[in-house]
Amino acid sequence: MKTRYIKVGLIMLASGLLALSCGDDFVDVPSFDEDSENFFNSESDYQEALIAAYDMLQSTYLNVMVGEIASNNTLAGGESATDVPGIQEIDDMTHTPVNQQLRDIWSWMFAGVNRANYILEFQDKTDFPGKDVVLAETRFLRAYYYFELVKWFGPLPFNVQEPDRRILFGDQDVLERQPEEVIYGLIESDLIFAAANLPAVQAETGRATKGAAQALLGKAYLYQEKFTDAAAILDEVINTGPYDLLPDYSTMFENFNENNIESVFEVQYTDVEGAGFGCLQCSEGNVAVGFNGIRNYTGPVFESGFSFNVPTQEVYDAFTANDARRDVAILDIEAWAAANPEVSYVEGFEHTGFYNRKYIARQGDLNTPDANLTNPNNYRAIRFADVLLMAAEAHNRTGNDTQAQQYLNRVRNRAGLGDINDTGTTLRNAIYDERRLELVGEGHHFFDLVRTGRAAQAINGFTVGKHELFPIPSIEIELAGNRWNQNPGY
Repeated sequence: MKTRYIKVGLIMLASGLLALSCGDDFVDVPSFDEDSENFFNSESDYQEALIAAYDMLQSTYLNVMVGEIASNNTLAGGESATDVPGIQEIDDMTHTPVNQQLRDIWSWMFAGVNRANYILEFQDKTDFPGKDVVLAETRFLRAYYYFELVKWFGPLPFNVQEPDRRILFGDQDVLERQPEEVIYGLIESDLIFAAANLPAVQAETGRATKGAAQALLGKAYLYQEKFTDAAAILDEVINTGPYDLLPDYSTMFENFNENNIESVFEVQYTDVEGAGFGCLQCSEGNVAVGFNGIRNYTGPVFESGFSFNVPTQEVYDAFTANDARRDVAILDIEAWAAANPEVSYVEGFEHTGFYNRKYIARQGDLNTPDANLTNPNNYRAIRFADVLLMAAEAHNRTGNDTQAQQYLNRVRNRAGLGDINDTGTTLRNAIYDERRLELVGEGHHFFDLVRTGRAAQAINGFTVGKHELFPIPSIEIELAGNRWNQNPGY
């Protein structure tokens, strides 16, 4: 699917059928009602629209990178203190409603919602065998985009009466921001439908599966502290899904080992189509890989990048020396250079000596002129290790510490670490620590800190009652006639 959904998605973008606008329109998604009247007449029409809905997943590279920088795992880095100011501000917790990266996340995720809703709005137009699977994939994608939006921005503009209708320019005059529980209600219903109608294994790699829907549903339950529901659905993924921990953690994030047995859901990237800084969301590659890379690097194994998202000494030291994950997750560039005398590099802003090794460019995986913006390394959006740790947390919160220990220790044992036999709050903290170590560099830690009430203690500059959410982009509030209240503190 890595090639197919990208190429067809580009055709649809080129045709203007579902293109993003470049202006200041509400959520940057124009209406194409005339086209829709002449579309959705065959299965292939629905499949093309579905492929375009998948295509917006590729823009989530920004959510991952900025989400990691917002936490205490990494610093913004870059060339200087003014290199991509919006990212620097989020790192320092000084961000405001005027922030290009936050606006991009808002616009791109709503574009994903609208591409899914374009299908759902016309879901009854034409019937064909297997249509339920198409609709299930569509609803999985809508839930994915809405989950990203609600965890970043909280209450969202939402059409309660017609949730399957696209949000079009002009709707900002009538739509109100709905509470998080309303958005989560739609996410849950979408994922329950998806899990009931998706196959355990897809014929085409990269499409959503039953296990992916169940895992995301479990995560949505966990974020709402519905621990009993989370434990039940995550147990299903663990006990009935075709997943397991990859025995050799060292190959987890290499390009040759994408979509492996530990992958519950991956965002598919390729290097066959490029982009530019004027349209980063147009890239079919993982833009974050180039941003994370070693500045002006020469030497073996790796390629150069822009030295953003640099891990801190604190997170490196959080690993024990015998933890098999540390040197897979984090590259110690000084140790690497000492072991390889031919290595040279330039220290970037906020240089820590560390790089996010999971997602930096390797030699041989770049074929386009804009190699830093078009890397083919897939984002492992939901890994089986993540599912195990979410289930461990859910069981601990419902008092089943024996099961929580078993899930936690499966992850620890793969890393070469011994069992933990603690209970209660001590076990819970061990699970939190393990999530940080297992998932470092993957964009989850900030939101884990927020949802568990630990962010203020961990992140410098974090203000309770404000920084749990990011601000609604000011231009969106202005386009809505200033009818929407800004998030608290902004």
